[in-house]
Amino acid sequence: MRVPGSGVRRLRPLAAIGVAPAAALLLALVLGAAGVLAFTRTSGRTGAAAGTVPHTAVEVSAGGCGRGWDEPAPGLRVFDLHNVSDRAVEVYLEDPGSHAVYGEVEGIGPGTTRPLTVRVGKGAYAFRCVPEDADAVTGPTVRIGRGARGPAAAAVTQHDLIPPAIDYQKWVAGGLDEAVRLTGRLREAIDAGDLGLARTAWLPAHLQYERLGAAYDAFGDADARINGTDAGLPGGVHDPSFTGFHRIEYGLWHGESARSLRAPAAALVRALTALRDTWSQARMDPAQLGLRAHEILENTVQFELTGRTDYGSGTSLATARANLDGTRAVLSRLRPLLATRYAGLPELDRVTERARTLLDGLRNGERWTPLDRLSRTQRERTDAVLGDLVERLASVATLCDPRRTS
Repeated sequence: MRVPGSGVRRLRPLAAIGVAPAAALLLALVLGAAGVLAFTRTSGRTGAAAGTVPHTAVEVSAGGCGRGWDEPAPGLRVFDLHNVSDRAVEVYLEDPGSHAVYGEVEGIGPGTTRPLTVRVGKGAYAFRCVPEDADAVTGPTVRIGRGARGPAAAAVTQHDLIPPAIDYQKWVAGGLDEAVRLTGRLREAIDAGDLGLARTAWLPAHLQYERLGAAYDAFGDADARINGTDAGLPGGVHDPSFTGFHRIEYGLWHGESARSLRAPAAALVRALTALRDTWSQARMDPAQLGLRAHEILENTVQFELTGRTDYGSGTSLATARANLDGTRAVLSRLRPLLATRYAGLPELDRVTERARTLLDGLRNGERWTPLDRLSRTQRERTDAVLGDLVERLASVATLCDPRRTS
């Protein structure tokens, strides 16, 4: 993602994807129309039907976790969680046997009340309160003998995410090797003065880097040098700080000479080589892997599908396709965790394949259709399919957000 004013691709914090930050987070698992996990952000009210949904006041302190739910009944219910302690508390409504989570509220401050909306039905329930800097406390078990309940998902822990993160980091290492190789070919064409060959070599090199989407945050400042834009730069595309793939793209498709592009090409190869050589010492945060699966394509919709990162090559859809590959690389490593937690995984797979087929249909050999040459129908379908996929990936981000279990 390129943040306006910085020219740098940056990945967003949780609040920017429609999910509140930890200090004010309310995630409720509710039963969607197709039985798919849906994650809903709410505030002091619980939606249009707030006045018709029964409310139950529940204490969520270390000494009285779950106190107040004395008359269990099936159906949609709002639990008004009141923290009477002197420290912030995370609260989960879970199955006390399997510890699968039905709903959660993070960051309930001292003296604060926050609502949790959950559909309860036949089964056992217990509130688990996790005070800041203290051990978790599980409240009394409440049993309901009838009715349909909402879906639940086993909590993902930081430990669960370490193996897929390590595997992904190794995959990125191989991807960087290939990016360096392809960018070297781009530089060679520019050094030889063959701008036609350079335009041909630019796209494979750029797409190889774009596939490494989930690692952008770990690339740090190197990403600005490799794939930054001119956003926020005083001189725009002529600013000396405008470097990397897009600087070369601008020159290749705006009539600049090979001589003027030799220094940017050499700098790009140096930056990528340095990143590759230091990557083994980098540390990706395992907790961010699920969030990145969502952000890659969210950024695609915001930047590639609006043409904001096109500097003349007309290859925004090719970049979108590479970003989809990057998303699939993350999902393949999260699949063992999602298979038992996300009822919507088969449909997510179908929508992902639909997006792949759609984008592949917008190319002719090595030539991609520029955004401004899409028909209205093609444009609307592209926006709809990728937008649908982004929404489904938001559930992946939430399910893979690690939670404390003790």
